[in-house]
Amino acid sequence: MQEKNRGLGLFTLLVYLFLLGPLLIIAVASFEPSSVLKFPPTGFSLKWYHNILEVTMFLKTFKTSIVVSLIGNLLALLIGVPAAYALSRFQFKGKDALNAIFISPVLIPGIVLGFTMLRYLIVAYQLPIYAALLIGHTVIMLPFIIRVIASSLANFDFAVEEAALSLGAGQLETFFKVVLPNIKSGIIAAVLIAFLESFNNVDISVFMTGPGVSTLPIQMLTYVENHFDPTIAGISVLLMIFTGIFMFIIERLMGLSYFTKR
Repeated sequence: MQEKNRGLGLFTLLVYLFLLGPLLIIAVASFEPSSVLKFPPTGFSLKWYHNILEVTMFLKTFKTSIVVSLIGNLLALLIGVPAAYALSRFQFKGKDALNAIFISPVLIPGIVLGFTMLRYLIVAYQLPIYAALLIGHTVIMLPFIIRVIASSLANFDFAVEEAALSLGAGQLETFFKVVLPNIKSGIIAAVLIAFLESFNNVDISVFMTGPGVSTLPIQMLTYVENHFDPTIAGISVLLMIFTGIFMFIIERLMGLSYFTKR
């Protein structure tokens, strides 16, 4: 038994090294003082972190990513909250099919979904690039909004809602004053997860961007095509910290158990 535990511990350690090793290498290499990305670094310098602020396109595309993620999140919430409530609260014909449609953006390969949106939103319907980018990001955020809020509603006792209705409260009043406050942490977690999915997205954004409109991940890819300095490593470290803070907040709000249910 002891040998089996040691073997399991060694296997777990190897898995962690496999997952975290590349991240640690990128983090250490971001402090390389020379103009070529190296590991191990030949010294220590923060100049490439300063260079991030010097490249105006990084700042511009960062703002675009933030704006698209926030507005898309709001649109996904306006659709996803009622959808998650209806799917959790009621039994109706076509429920499974409707649920499959809402979840399908996660199941369809991102490249296929991105090309389809390019073909119809931009080429066929000739929507502005910014509008098409916003629609694309709203679509990919929607499954995360619905999934997390539905998990939160699974732990909500709808008898409380029925009690409020029986006491004379209206349907909308009950929804906003009884249901929503009880799933507030689930809504916040859904917003954070969807925001991260949108902000870090590449496969949809690469088809939805164009002249004058781009997101930070796409700008990072463009920069790598022409430069091999540690600037991208520095941005990657900042994004890892950014993502880690978000995931910590999500864990404090809901815990991992919410995402293993249903």
